[in-house]
Amino acid sequence: MRSRFARVLVLALLVPGLGGTFLAVAAADTVIVSRVEPEFPREAMLAGAASGRVKARMMVDAAGEVTRVEIVDADPHRLFDRAVMRSLSQWRFNAGADARSYEIEIDFHR
Repeated sequence: MRSRFARVLVLALLVPGLGGTFLAVAAADTVIVSRVEPEFPREAMLAGAASGRVKARMMVDAAGEVTRVEIVDADPHRLFDRAVMRSLSQWRFNAGADARSYEIEIDFHR
């Protein structure tokens, strides 16, 4: 799914969410401790969107805090980005190596 991982990717799972499903890929030592589900954005409803998909990458520090969220790809472009960034920035992971990367694909369905 991604080619610039410094570590071997060993985790891929489908996780049901409130607005759809998540597909996650991470280094073996990266485990979600808590997460905030993204909500279907009001802007998307007003734009008439019934669904969307966002691929995002999180950088995780040694304490398990998300230090950066970047949107890798989105369809439709930019409509769900803000909801994903707001939600993922609140996720927490296990303590471990600094500068870990966690990539996720989120499907939205209204």
